[in-house]
Amino acid sequence: MKKWLLLLNSVILSFGVNAADTWKEIEQKAKGQTVYFHAWGGSQEINNYLRWADKELQRQYGVTLKHVKVADIAESTSRLIAEKTAGKNEGGSVDMVWINGENFKSMKNNQLLFGPFVEDLPSWEYVNKTLPVDSDFSEPTLGLEAPWGVGQLVFIHDKQTLNNPPQSFAELLSYSKAFPNRITYPKPPEFHGTSFLKALLIELTNNNSQLMQPVENANFAEVTQPLWFYLDELHQNAWRKGKQFPSGTAQSLQLLDDGQIDLAITFNPNEVFSAQTSGKLAETTQTYAMEAGALSNIHFLAIPWNASTKEGAQVAINFLLSPEAQSRKGDLSVWGDPSVLQSQYLTGSAKKTKLFKSLAEPHPSWQLALEKEWLVRYGK
Repeated sequence: MKKWLLLLNSVILSFGVNAADTWKEIEQKAKGQTVYFHAWGGSQEINNYLRWADKELQRQYGVTLKHVKVADIAESTSRLIAEKTAGKNEGGSVDMVWINGENFKSMKNNQLLFGPFVEDLPSWEYVNKTLPVDSDFSEPTLGLEAPWGVGQLVFIHDKQTLNNPPQSFAELLSYSKAFPNRITYPKPPEFHGTSFLKALLIELTNNNSQLMQPVENANFAEVTQPLWFYLDELHQNAWRKGKQFPSGTAQSLQLLDDGQIDLAITFNPNEVFSAQTSGKLAETTQTYAMEAGALSNIHFLAIPWNASTKEGAQVAINFLLSPEAQSRKGDLSVWGDPSVLQSQYLTGSAKKTKLFKSLAEPHPSWQLALEKEWLVRYGK
């Protein structure tokens, strides 16, 4: 029996070596590769961080990270679907993507992702497995995307002008009526705007269990009716009468700093600190979440099935998950994105991040349905 077990172990080990390159071999193949990383480009802090990551990857591993700035990663999803349709199974134009939610579900369903690869990354051992790192908007990740950071939908206000901000969306509506032209939110389908809609719908429906299931056309109108009723009222007293909306969180911050609105929206509870450091917000601004909690999710990194530089992408993702890179990413003066690592592996201010009470994301199918209906009602 003992000999048989030894033989079995030997076969398993041999299979493992033949099934996938060892990490050292992956690093060797990655040298000299350029990884085209499709990621949101709407934040100067994030862009600066990725420039730092590129320099470190070149210095440590000989890998170049090219940040391809996109307004919405759905653009990259569409490109990959086109390449799949055209039968382009090698030499793809996208090597790495920053995704979650509906975009992950779409890529997964269309078999656009390489992997599973995540648990083979050396940096996987540092990840905090108590976070929902194996699920993305209730969709199992199956090792096809690596957790990169934690997002929470929160609000920023200036305590000098608004010391007691609304603690619920019901209070927010009352505030908009008492102080017209001071409340707004980014225009869907921009990520922050859609997140605002989802958080609002959760409160208005008392977190209806149907939100955790695939959306059904038969009951969509009934479930969302309170949302449209609320927005019809809100827009009457919103900034620009609900005829215009900020393009995203960056413009929201600018409007807050200019004194045009009283609340800005972000998906990073630490963004206020980096914005203060760079002079974009006053020192008197602070972040808070609604009393019920903050809409929360993990954001991920993935590799398309036809990536030209799969080895370079794996090395880049492994580096971005390292204690060095996660500590810098979580630094309140750099980006302040909450880390997915266990706290003992972090240094500096990244170690001090405190998250708000969490609200789970609805099923990803609600995202597109809400965006589509919002555009029909308010998009013109």
